[in-house]
Amino acid sequence: MRDGQHVLFRVERGQPREEELAALAVVLLSLSGAGEEDEAARPLAESQWWNRPQRYSAPDSWH
Repeated sequence: MRDGQHVLFRVERGQPREEELAALAVVLLSLSGAGEEDEAARPLAESQWWNRPQRYSAPDSWH
């Protein structure tokens, strides 16, 4: 640990490659839920583009 950095995991034996450490980090983050999307933050336009409101018509109109 240096400059206020925290150790997330430690290699006991061997010399892992950068790709192996990156893959391990991805797995650990996905298991911890760090990559989950917040449902409230998702734009509504993504799923409701087809659900457009009907056109307004006055009570005594022909429509």
